[in-house]
Amino acid sequence: MNPIELLRLPATLLLVLAAVLLLCCLLQLATLRRRLDAGAKFAAGWHALLCVACLALSLLSGIGGWALRGYRMLGEETPVVQIESHILSPQRWLVVMNWPDGATRRVQLAGDDWRVEAVVLKWKLPAVLAGLPPLYRLDRIDGRYDDVAQEQTAPRTVVALGSADGFDLLDLHRRYPRALPMVDAVYGSGAFLPLVDGGHYSLSLSRTGALVARPDAATERRISSPLGG
Repeated sequence: MNPIELLRLPATLLLVLAAVLLLCCLLQLATLRRRLDAGAKFAAGWHALLCVACLALSLLSGIGGWALRGYRMLGEETPVVQIESHILSPQRWLVVMNWPDGATRRVQLAGDDWRVEAVVLKWKLPAVLAGLPPLYRLDRIDGRYDDVAQEQTAPRTVVALGSADGFDLLDLHRRYPRALPMVDAVYGSGAFLPLVDGGHYSLSLSRTGALVARPDAATERRISSPLGG
């Protein structure tokens, strides 16, 4: 991941803010000691309050930044991932996921379609008016069967794409909803398309929080062809 892409991550911004606030706390603590040594108790009291406030905000920013790992800012329509598919055997596929930052992941899926789901976070109106964009994090990719009966009985393949340690903003919001008062809603969005051998697809997210899946022209022709699957 390049430095510009890293700095655009909301987690990075919050962690940097947490570090700045912690530095302010240490500076206030040093000033507090000087005021106490000088006998200026009233001035020392104000510095003590500022020190506590900076420490509290630093902790909140740090917790928020840690929970926001994996989330990204959502623009008008943000490219999420490019997907390639290669058949291994009937209804068995190798799927290659290529992210805009250069990361790549290979997974095997069973079924007729691939499906990707994301977690989307929307802010309340004051934050929206301030220009804070929605955030998203890819949650999982799985194989989907066209036949409902087969979907109920055939082997399922689901691959997690989210945080490995199971702690993120969604968990924080569920456990401590008052800690994130500006969060309006956290919900899921998904999209799927048929798998074809040699298929190429693009997945993006609109500003409304909807996943949009598109095949390229050659893949679309294969999907439309009776022999495309």
